Amino acid sequence: MNQKLLERIDRPGQKKILACDGGGILGLISVEILARLEAELRARLGKPDLVLADYFDFVCGTSTGAMVAACISAGMSTEQIRRFYVDSGRQMFDKASLLNRLKYSYNDEPLAAKLRSELDAALAHVPTPGEANATLGDSNLRSMLMMVMRNATTDSPWPVSNNPRAKYNQRDRQDCNLRLPLWQLLRASTAAPTFFPPEVVTFAPHTDQEYQFVFVDGGVTTYNNPAFLAFQMVTAAPYKVGWKTGSDQLLIVSVGTGGAANARPDLKADDLWLVDNAKNLPGALMNAASAGWDMACRTLGECRFGPSIDSEFGDMLMSPGAAANASTTKQFAYLRYDPDVSQAGIDALGLSGIDASKVQVMDSVKNIGDIQKVGQTYAAKSVSLDHLRGFY
Repeated sequence: MNQKLLERIDRPGQKKILACDGGGILGLISVEILARLEAELRARLGKPDLVLADYFDFVCGTSTGAMVAACISAGMSTEQIRRFYVDSGRQMFDKASLLNRLKYSYNDEPLAAKLRSELDAALAHVPTPGEANATLGDSNLRSMLMMVMRNATTDSPWPVSNNPRAKYNQRDRQDCNLRLPLWQLLRASTAAPTFFPPEVVTFAPHTDQEYQFVFVDGGVTTYNNPAFLAFQMVTAAPYKVGWKTGSDQLLIVSVGTGGAANARPDLKADDLWLVDNAKNLPGALMNAASAGWDMACRTLGECRFGPSIDSEFGDMLMSPGAAANASTTKQFAYLRYDPDVSQAGIDALGLSGIDASKVQVMDSVKNIGDIQKVGQTYAAKSVSLDHLRGFY
């Protein structure tokens, strides 16, 4: 059991959660936002070597957000995570053979190999006969970690965590999740259908109970934005975490990879046929779910920052001492960083030279520089430690 992690979970006082959305290479937008936050915390607290694992007690993510979360939990700085994306982006999106193009666009091995090497190095993992690579239960993970994936075998979303008290993390189980390779769980969470092949994970290996599940990207569940799921994990009794709630006790920072509505002003009813729906419905459902969880967090939380969601709901921001924005008791302090990457949003950031369509696609590796500019410019205008007031 990771005793240091257990002590951190049980330590009295305030708790802080970071939730990272999915979005492929657009995860660089999140990384640049988090880099600004890390720099601000270092300056304010006078700790030049601070990493986000020192600040956040629980980090979680879906798809590319799971990669960011795992790197943070492993103690990596945002500069190291940025280098991972910039140096490896093109390698990770390595084109599949023509034979496989009808099933998926990219090979999985370059990404898997990079995840293995980077995580093993960050966690100072020494291979042993039973554990060739770092596992979910690695004792050098510095925070609670959750990754969201979809179990295609059971048709269910799977939020997998390293919580030592979780039901399926008990060491006396032959299929204990903590023994699973960390890189493979991340590979499962990022296995976006049509982009990457699915990941097959073996449980209880080399026993008479051995079985396998097929996993795909957590972004095709309703939890591409995992912020509310994180709140549920630290408060619902089955997870046995039991953190205190209240806007002075619990902070949730939710970071997106950029959003833009797929508006179709010239749409006709006859345009909505089988192929059109197959092409557009998955993204529409993911975007709606993400916005829905954001709305739930702003209703149950004291919303300190976030863009307007729609013309009726607005942004639900609450300034200090202001009237409540809902009739519910506030369960946590909440902020949402997620730039508008429509052309109007890009222009508003002063980046009119960037074609918005190039920073909206999850495999846009040729435009890494522009993706970084969007994240950096948005972060400079939006990230403020005032949003974290009371949680220093």
